[in-house]
This record gives sequence, structure tokens and C-alpha cells, in this order.
Amino acid sequence: MKPAALGPNKNAKERSKTGNLFTEIWKHRMTYTLLIPGIIWLILFAYLPMGGLSLAFKHYKANMGIWGSPWVGLENFKYVFRDPTFAQAVWRTLYINIIKLIITFPFPILLALLLNELRMRKTKKLFQTIFTFPQFLSWIIVSGIVINVLSYDGLLNSALQLLGLPTINFLGSEPMFLPMLILTDIWKSTGWGAIIFLAAISGIDQDQYESAQIDGASRMQQIFKITLPNILPTVTVMFILNVGGLMSAGFDQIFNLANAATQNVSQVLDVYIYRITFQSSTDFSFSTAVSLFRSLVNMILLLAADRVAKLMGGDGLFR
Repeated sequence: MKPAALGPNKNAKERSKTGNLFTEIWKHRMTYTLLIPGIIWLILFAYLPMGGLSLAFKHYKANMGIWGSPWVGLENFKYVFRDPTFAQAVWRTLYINIIKLIITFPFPILLALLLNELRMRKTKKLFQTIFTFPQFLSWIIVSGIVINVLSYDGLLNSALQLLGLPTINFLGSEPMFLPMLILTDIWKSTGWGAIIFLAAISGIDQDQYESAQIDGASRMQQIFKITLPNILPTVTVMFILNVGGLMSAGFDQIFNLANAATQNVSQVLDVYIYRITFQSSTDFSFSTAVSLFRSLVNMILLLAADRVAKLMGGDGLFR
């Protein structure tokens, strides 16, 4: 009889929690009202378009529409995995983005630490503005700057000619394409990424620094013993999010900086999807299947990175 008596009590507790939740929502209803535009946007532009993923399992015909097109099951995925260009695009995407992640990820952390060490507020704000400004430039503008500087008749080759040195084909060189991607990515995104770490640093209890100074700790010791351990959860979260985008990051950058001479090293998965959708015989079902595969791999990478972070003692993203 005792287990039967526990059942109603459990249901009563659940009803009580639900009632408390609605009470809290109603109590702060004006605050929750501010969420309504964001929720509407999320439903309209993030969840409703997911219905289009059904194209991955259909043979799309424009005259029949998405819902009227016939189902073909996994046929599109069979064509995807048989395409050797697809496998090359997947490998090249992972190769480029993993190298970019390893090299570029520490730069925002280093910049945040350097800016935090500046004691002159005006100078700190000036440098932060200078480093953040490139984030607001589109990759079209950035690629235009890069082309003007690195082209045959650009600024750098003109300087080499004045010095009597041979010119270098920067834009048409396959070995130079990846370093160009890394350098432009560092220049464009480091300042913006540093804002997140600066916010994490600003939340550190200043009493820890005062105690360290009393104990005679140097500035470098304070960075390694106080600052870095305190921002480690933020670093972990940002790293997990970056790993979760390894299969889809960098389309705008690569698409605008690539050319015919570097096609062999710039054919990443996003460019592959773009070309089979718009530059060849249009096949929306095929490109949707590739996009769905990319999203699934990104999700797996995100969950794997979160799991590894937890195994190493971090908090991760998911409980």
C-alpha cells in the first residue's frame, strides 16, 4: 500500500512545480513579453523552414512543389556518397577548419589578456575599437582589400618591384591559400572574439587579485593563477561551439577569396553545395541531402566535444 500512496504525492509535487512555474511567469510577465518577438522570429525563420529538409528524401519537381514531389527515400544520399568530389570536399572542409581552429582560437584569448593588462582606460578602449572594427566589414570588402594588396599589380608586389625583387603570385598560389585564410580570419575575428573573454574577465572577483598582490605575485603569475582558471569555463564553451561548426564555417571567406587557380584547394563542402545548386544542373534534392548530412555531422561533433569537455572536468553545454 505504501508505493500506491507515493503516487498521488508525486503527482501533487509535479502539479505544484507547474503551478509555481506559471506563477513566476505571470509575476514577471512584462519581462517575458520582451521574448515574444524573438520567439516569433525563431519559429518563422528557424523551425518552419525545417519542413524543406523533406527535399532530401524526395525527387524535387518545380511544377509539383515541395509537398507534391515524389518520395525517393535515401536515394539522394546514395548519389551523395558515390560522388568522389563530395568526399574530397568533406576532407578539405575538415582539414581547413581544424587548422584554422587550432591556430586562430587562442588569438582572442591572448588579445583579451593583453587588453585587460592595460591600465589606461582611454587607450584600452581605443585599441579595443581598432581590433573590433574589422568584424563589421563584410568578406566582400575584406577580399577586395586583400586582392588590391596581393595581386600582381597590387601594393605588395609593387613594393617588391621597387626593391628589385621578383614578384610573387600570392592569389594564384595553392600553398599560400590556406595561410591567407588563416591570416585574414585572425585579422577580422580576433577583436570580436576578445569581447566575450573580456566580459568573462570583468566578472572575476577583484579580491583575488588584491590577495595575490599582497602575497607578492607578479602580473604574469596573476594571469596564469587567477585570470585563466576563472575564464576556463568560457573558453570551454567557445571551443565546443567552434567545434560544432567545423563542417560549415568559412563559406563567405573562401567563396570571395578563391579563384580558378586555387579551385583545387578551395572546394569545401559549402562551396560544393553552392555549385551543385546554382552553377550546374539544378538539383535541390541533392543539395538538401548534402546540407542535411553536414548539419548531422556538425551536431555529432558538437555532442562529442561537449562529452570530451565533461570527461576532462569541464562543465560543457548540456547537463
